[in-house]
Amino acid sequence: MLQNTGKLAGCTLFITGASRGIGKAIALKAARDGANIVIAAKTAEPHPKLPGTIYTAAQEVEAAGGKALPCVVDIRDEKQVGDAVQKAVDTFGGIDILVNNASAINLTGTLETPMKKVDLMLGINLRGTYLTSKLVIPHLLKSRSPHILNLSPPLNLNPVWFKNHTAYTMAKYGMSMCVLGMAEEFRGQIAVNALWPKTAIQTAAMDMLGGEGIGKQCRTSDIMADAAYAILSQPKDFTGRFVVDEDILREQGVQDFDQYAVQPGHPLLPDFFLDEAPEALAQQMEQHGATPAFKPSSSTPPPSSGPIESTFDVIRGVINDDLVKSTQGIYQFDLSGEHGGVWFLDLKSGSGSAGQGQPSIKADVIMTMDSSDFSKMFAGKLKPTMAFMSGKLRIKGDMTLAIKLEKLMGRMYKAHL
Repeated sequence: MLQNTGKLAGCTLFITGASRGIGKAIALKAARDGANIVIAAKTAEPHPKLPGTIYTAAQEVEAAGGKALPCVVDIRDEKQVGDAVQKAVDTFGGIDILVNNASAINLTGTLETPMKKVDLMLGINLRGTYLTSKLVIPHLLKSRSPHILNLSPPLNLNPVWFKNHTAYTMAKYGMSMCVLGMAEEFRGQIAVNALWPKTAIQTAAMDMLGGEGIGKQCRTSDIMADAAYAILSQPKDFTGRFVVDEDILREQGVQDFDQYAVQPGHPLLPDFFLDEAPEALAQQMEQHGATPAFKPSSSTPPPSSGPIESTFDVIRGVINDDLVKSTQGIYQFDLSGEHGGVWFLDLKSGSGSAGQGQPSIKADVIMTMDSSDFSKMFAGKLKPTMAFMSGKLRIKGDMTLAIKLEKLMGRMYKAHL
């Protein structure tokens, strides 16, 4: 665990959604320094399914060494937020740090998502974050070490993170866009950053998304608390960053990450919006006994008549046993742009196969690029190595197989001609 240094002693933190989960963990970490914690959340009475209230969280904060101010706040309500901010200032003399942690999640497609759910997610994640920031900023400008920290992901525009839950992604990315804009708007005055976990974190929300078997694939909220502490201990010129918990803790000298695991040694589930595609996450959850609530449809996507489908028609036509034997690799292409989508080329199993969607076996190489560049690459107009060096292509996995693709594409193109 990252050791407390006392840097937050006497600071006042306004934390939304702090009655449980990651928000409460951040509150307790700061409380050990002797910080003042404003617990701004809706739960005043015990919930039948969710643990904790603002009052039980306040008791834990004070037991940890901090001072607590529990406030009943629905961050969609401007008056409630404004009243809580004023109460915090009256009680503690100001506000130094805002943690926008409150969030709503519903992982359903466009046709399956009721507008009530859309409004809830946009109201809490986007509008609530913007509103709370707007009302707290005048007080942060008076602080010697002001910070805003949003619990939101890097702005990964790969379409795979939109196609299964567009409304949720829009709402969550709204929080990240607040970071992008406010960091620049208040550069030199307030540090504004985002924090996101590299792996799934065991919370009540995660239990609902993955069922009983999900816990052992998660880390505890302690890792997010430590990462938040590391960020909030930085000077205000540390700003505009989209931080992943494990990355900043490594920078702080933490090497043992098993200490954060719910079940040390067990494979961990990568979180959303990073590198693993949602289909791969669902598959991994199931392999270890969880039941993903967000499992993408298993139905085969309808064939496309676009250029990518045409390219894969050609690829399927030239795949043979010799090509499979000499390659022994599975490629996945995460394409963005006009003809975006996920495609695969399996030159490892049986007689080989290619098509749209995830490969049935985990890919050895994942290539992320624009669909137009993919077409150019197959046509011999753009070499994979040049695409990688110019930043047009991102590669994850076996680099030897990735390099082999350059020769492979040439052979396929010539065979097609």
